[in-house]
Amino acid sequence: MAKMKAAMAAVLVMEKEGVTQAFGVPGAAINPLYAQLRERQSIAHVLARHVEGASHMAEGYTRARAGNIGVCIGTSGPAGTDMITGLYSAQADSIPILCITGQAPRARMHKEDFQAVDIASIARPVTKWATTVLEPAQVPRAFQQAFHLMRSGRPGPVLIDLPFDVQMAEIEFDIDTYEPLAVYKPTASRKQIEKALDMLNTADRPLIVAGGGIINADACDLLQQFAETAGIPVIPTLMGWGAIPDDHALMAGMCGLQTSHRYGNANLLASDFVLGIGNRWANRHTGSPEVYCRGRRFIHVDIEPTQIGRVFAPDYGIVSDAKAALRLLVQVAQEWKDAGKLRDWSAWAGECRTRKGSIEYLRKTNYDAVPMKPQRVYQCMNRAFGKDVTYVSTIGLSQIAGAQFLHVYHPRHWINCGQAGPLGWTIPAALGVRAADPTRKIVALSGDYDFQFMIEEMAVGAQFKLPYIHVVVNNSYLGLIRQSQRGFEMDYCVQLAYENINVPPEQVAHGYGVDHVAVVEGLGCKAIRVHTQEEIAPALQQAEAWMAQYQVPVMVEIMLERVTNIAMGTEIDNVTEFEELASSRADVPTAVSLLD
Repeated sequence: MAKMKAAMAAVLVMEKEGVTQAFGVPGAAINPLYAQLRERQSIAHVLARHVEGASHMAEGYTRARAGNIGVCIGTSGPAGTDMITGLYSAQADSIPILCITGQAPRARMHKEDFQAVDIASIARPVTKWATTVLEPAQVPRAFQQAFHLMRSGRPGPVLIDLPFDVQMAEIEFDIDTYEPLAVYKPTASRKQIEKALDMLNTADRPLIVAGGGIINADACDLLQQFAETAGIPVIPTLMGWGAIPDDHALMAGMCGLQTSHRYGNANLLASDFVLGIGNRWANRHTGSPEVYCRGRRFIHVDIEPTQIGRVFAPDYGIVSDAKAALRLLVQVAQEWKDAGKLRDWSAWAGECRTRKGSIEYLRKTNYDAVPMKPQRVYQCMNRAFGKDVTYVSTIGLSQIAGAQFLHVYHPRHWINCGQAGPLGWTIPAALGVRAADPTRKIVALSGDYDFQFMIEEMAVGAQFKLPYIHVVVNNSYLGLIRQSQRGFEMDYCVQLAYENINVPPEQVAHGYGVDHVAVVEGLGCKAIRVHTQEEIAPALQQAEAWMAQYQVPVMVEIMLERVTNIAMGTEIDNVTEFEELASSRADVPTAVSLLD
């Protein structure tokens, strides 16, 4: 046993639990913890410009690599409330992050002390656990419990609130014999897996819906193995995109109202059986259950018992970690296949593959118009970045069109805030991904409004040498809200254009307001603006050269036509195609070449 400050015990526990990186903003109420971080020098720290930004950096850090847990730190009061959005985002997408806040001394917490707020009560609905530690001796055990909870069952965030005097108090603690608590994950039984395969054997046109839980469980290889053994096509959800490569013969496209492929929706509608693994049946994927479920049976495998039956009642549910379930599915499917007990679905898989390669099910991208249509931008990105790129995006028409037209080939190479979708998420999340992986090719994708929300975080990338490319598609509109306002026959308070007296005359002529190039350069990063598709490839090459030379983020701003409606609908069988469908294979060079 050794005597130490409770704050030091917290740092030592984090070290033992594998933490090597934190993001945050120091402040008076959390300075005791920062003093111990400084003394140990074992956990690197990135200074955010906004505490919400720190929480999204922690998210990006966790999402980038299996086993990562991002840590965000802030002082009392508004620091914690600022991080609520990050906690909500992490909770919604089953992402473990640890949020640590300072707090007023215990004796003053109830006396309206400066920046004293009951942050644990505020955070409780958007965390797996939120607690204010009132006894110094409980600090190391609170952190031990936090890591146990974040890793067990459905992953998620935890908030620990530390009063100033609790951090400063001396306690006895033996870190040398400390051990992390055993992680709990429910496991499917062989009997359950055999029943699932029995049910699958009754299907003529089965599909696997692969959710983000497969990526969280680091089980993508097992997913592909099972799909190949059984010969069943796979439809990834937006959070599961990359669990099976886009060019895999059994990748049948994404389904949904917005972030979907036409062939993905068509394949789902043609199916008669769906095995969902690690997914939530989110409404942007399903539309109404009445349409989504009609004519097909369902098995749902999920780590969270209360998730099964939440949206609709499946025909059979299995509570299991995705990796445990898939490991057994692979084993039993192979045994049944060897024994001739597993059906042959090769003809059905061929139908799905034919839809994927048919011009009838592909959207047009090969536009030559100036100002550019966004579809052409994504065509250029596919050509420029190749298969190893990691995309980071959050919400808006930029993200929806990106999901329709870009391609993802590896797990954790589509880093996306799925359910919460907070504007401003993209920049800090991309910085968190870079902090987790110094070598990966990272390309963030934003509309101009998402980019403006937390643009100050670009300075973090410059200060801490966290380089990545940020593609900003600028239509000077809240594009998704403008499109949704069509139903109200209005275009109200969604235009971002104004005559900026400081921008060059040619930009004023286009009606664009904020000079993103000037702002980004003022923050210490590099920036390029392009107007035509011929300029995109050279600009992206220049961006990569600048990243290597200066080790800072580089923005490539692409000026779009003001109004482009992106395909979306009210049901998976009622998606409106506002633009033309593909007229030739030149429209989709990457997608089609995968099938040749």
